[in-house]
Amino acid sequence: MPLILTEQDVRALLEMPAAISAVEESLVRQAAGEGWIHPRRRLALPDRVLLNYMFAADQRGGWMGAKLYSVARGVARFLVLLYRVDTGELAALIEADYLGQVRTGAASGVATKYMARPEARVLGIIGTGTQARTQLAAVSEVRQLESIRAFGRDRARLESYCREMSERLRRPVTPASSAEEAVRGADILITATNSTKPLVSGEWLEPGVHINAIGANFAQKRELDSDAVERAAIIAVDSIQQANIESGDLIQAFGDDHSRWQQVRELGEIVAGKRPGRKNAEQITIFKSNGIASWDLAVGAYVFERAVKEGRGRTISLNDEKAL
Repeated sequence: MPLILTEQDVRALLEMPAAISAVEESLVRQAAGEGWIHPRRRLALPDRVLLNYMFAADQRGGWMGAKLYSVARGVARFLVLLYRVDTGELAALIEADYLGQVRTGAASGVATKYMARPEARVLGIIGTGTQARTQLAAVSEVRQLESIRAFGRDRARLESYCREMSERLRRPVTPASSAEEAVRGADILITATNSTKPLVSGEWLEPGVHINAIGANFAQKRELDSDAVERAAIIAVDSIQQANIESGDLIQAFGDDHSRWQQVRELGEIVAGKRPGRKNAEQITIFKSNGIASWDLAVGAYVFERAVKEGRGRTISLNDEKAL
């Protein structure tokens, strides 16, 4: 009988280090051909209602599943379905708002681990929403940050974000007066916004900076201008196939020059050691993240297995089985 796990269960069971490990392993399996994904698809209804769906399978781990989420009246609702490969049995239904926030942050943590300079200590972040919180938490797990500057357009939200993250990370997170101030001098840059127009100019970037661009996953949206993309020596994405559909930062910068996609690599190739994350300390690197279902599957499987061990969640009856 499938196990139902609520947002409260997920928050009690999931910590960032475990999510980083799960995502990292899923990327290795993707590079080895032991994991498969179907890119996100969107069913658009009138009045800006969307149903989004994406699929993944992990042969070695024994899991396959889907992430489904609706967006209506400005509210998103997330669900991960976890199936066993060997039997096809539905093992779990997991509420996945927090899970999605953490797995997206975890992926940037993995990208930073393999693509940022080991001595990177100064971080700039643009955005103050929920994703900005897990992004900063994840990167803090893989680098010893000494200086963190954040920028958001709403000053009250920015100051609240800085207070909260300073307390959580036990190191100062200071508000920047502009996006440029957050970017200049940064060793690591995170963009976590829903902007449709570039927020980051290539001329602001220091040699050697690593960028996690995670906010835009529509072809019409972008956070980086074309110069920022042009200056990058190495560009990684979660999935080439999905990036061709959703990575507005790259789609708009590359334009009709399809040969430029040849320089783009998948993060899994870097994690698996098949391609380098950087070749020297001066290179600018970009991880353009859209989010793929294999991350939801990996983190969802971890949450499910821990829930079973700790006796959390509740089972439901399907096919006339008696519920516990």
